[in-house]
Amino acid sequence: MFPDCRTQDDTFSCPTFDLIPSDVAGFMEELWEFQSVFHDCGARREPRAHCLDSLVGHYRKLARKSIEPRALQVEGGAVRGRQRCLSAVRWDEEQRLWLSHQLLADAMGAPEGVLMLDESGFGKKGQDSAGGARQYGGTLGKGEHGQVGVCVGEASRQGYALADNRLFLPEVWWSAASAARRTTCNVPAELRLQSNPQWAATMVQALAQEGLLPCKDVGADGLYGKSPDCLDAVDACVGGTTLVALPADTRCWLQTPRTEEQTYREKGEVGSQRVVVAPGKAACPGATLAARLPASSWDRRQVSEGTKGPLV
Repeated sequence: MFPDCRTQDDTFSCPTFDLIPSDVAGFMEELWEFQSVFHDCGARREPRAHCLDSLVGHYRKLARKSIEPRALQVEGGAVRGRQRCLSAVRWDEEQRLWLSHQLLADAMGAPEGVLMLDESGFGKKGQDSAGGARQYGGTLGKGEHGQVGVCVGEASRQGYALADNRLFLPEVWWSAASAARRTTCNVPAELRLQSNPQWAATMVQALAQEGLLPCKDVGADGLYGKSPDCLDAVDACVGGTTLVALPADTRCWLQTPRTEEQTYREKGEVGSQRVVVAPGKAACPGATLAARLPASSWDRRQVSEGTKGPLV
């Protein structure tokens, strides 16, 4: 159904194709085979059955794909059982992640693969969902009460897929007033406040140590491009080209200056940050550095079609 190579030229356009009934004749058997790979991650057969029902419901044509509509679309589907499966059942998460990465590597792993770092947010009402707070959501394009997840994707000429993700817990969730909410939502006691770039760095390091998904390059937007923690983790683990966006006023050095950790106190809390010491040469804004490069150093490419026209 899919060609061996998902791209036909350097523009990386996805080829068009049409589905006919015979293409999905063995879909349920393949879905069961896929789900059975993760059987050892759960201790009982009931949660495994709920997971298969959830996958089947996900592929139904539904206006809303939350737990209840998906459960009701499956013969014998139990709404309460699906809810308990998500909230109370324990899974071997490390094993599940390792198996999923192995499947990704077999299906689309390539030495020239690319890791993509980004976050995704969506609206979520109420006060009882972990990480729920008023914050910017990319899919909404504005600040609203919702949840945000940090994602690492893997892409190659054979396709693209989600490799790992973490739920971002805003600062308000770490206040004393939110202690009860953290307990109710089973937030691990050892977890601490981390920014989106710090979560991305943690996942990149874990992928590198695991060694299942080969990659050469990394791409990210300006949120990650201006984070020293994230860039250092990428440089240490990947060793290829890092293509990130930078705010035009970001201070840059052509050679890495010497830095040191310094502590500071804010609102009674002690933190630390890395500061430049003895830079040698003064930093200049990224826009100034780019302007100094000759025209021959640049290529102009159209990336995609945006809401306001082509992105180049």
